[in-house]
Amino acid sequence: MVKGNIKIVNIVVSSSLEHDIPLEKMAATLSNTEYNPEQFPGLVLRIKEPKTSALIFSSGKIVVTGARSIKKVREAINKIKDALKKIGIKITIEPKINIQNMVAAGSIGMSLNLNKLAMKLHNTEYEPEQFPGLVYKLAKEKATFLLFSNGKIVCTGTKSEKEVEETVELLIKNLKRAKSK
Repeated sequence: MVKGNIKIVNIVVSSSLEHDIPLEKMAATLSNTEYNPEQFPGLVLRIKEPKTSALIFSSGKIVVTGARSIKKVREAINKIKDALKKIGIKITIEPKINIQNMVAAGSIGMSLNLNKLAMKLHNTEYEPEQFPGLVYKLAKEKATFLLFSNGKIVCTGTKSEKEVEETVELLIKNLKRAKSK
C-alpha cells in the first residue's frame, strides 16, 4: 500500500527456475495454458489465485504479471512450481525475483487542468482527441504518469513501493508549482 489513495495495481517480475521446462508437456497436461511456438516461444500460464499470468520459457526463465504485492508474486511462483511438480519437474530453488515494473493507480485528490499542465510541465504529451489523459514523464526517475482531469493518476516505470511514493510526491510538488505559475 502506497500513501493516500495510490495503490499498487500490477507488478511485473522476471525470474529463473534454473531448470529446462518441457513446454509441450506442460501445455498438453495443464488446462490453463496457451502455447503456440510458431507465434511466440513462451507458454502462457493463467493462475486463478492470485489472479496472475506467467510467461514460461523452455530455458526456465519466467515473467509474472498481474500481482498486486510481492507476497502475491511469491504465491504465483509457488503455483508454477506446483504445476511443474505435476509433470514430474521438481524445482528446489527459491527463484530470485527481479522487479521490472510496478504500476500504481489512484487519486491525488485535486482536479487538474490538463491543457494548462501540458504548457507548463516539461516532457508531456497531450492529445485529448486521441486520449483523455496527459502523459507526463519524469525523465530522471524513469517514471511515467497518466494524469486525468478528475485527479486520477496511473504511475508506471517504478521498481519499488518506495520509488512509487517518491515519484508521486515529486509529481504533486510539480503539479502545485505548475498551478501557482
